[in-house]
Amino acid sequence: MAPTVVRDGPFRLFFFSREEPRMHIHVAHPHGEAKFWLEPGVALATHTGLSERELAEAERVIARHHQEIINAWHKHFGG
Repeated sequence: MAPTVVRDGPFRLFFFSREEPRMHIHVAHPHGEAKFWLEPGVALATHTGLSERELAEAERVIARHHQEIINAWHKHFGG
């Protein structure tokens, strides 16, 4: 299960339901995907297919929706 948290332009931000416990968000884009850690600060974990420009835009999308993502994480995973 991979519930969508945010759609913003060409980006879809989502969680995988059964993955590691460290808070993070997955980002899908028509050109590729990325995973960003959310704590202690937003940081790129991995990516495939995205340009530096697309990764920077993905990070801006995460920043715009940061609190919404964290709230969704706690709602989905508990705690």
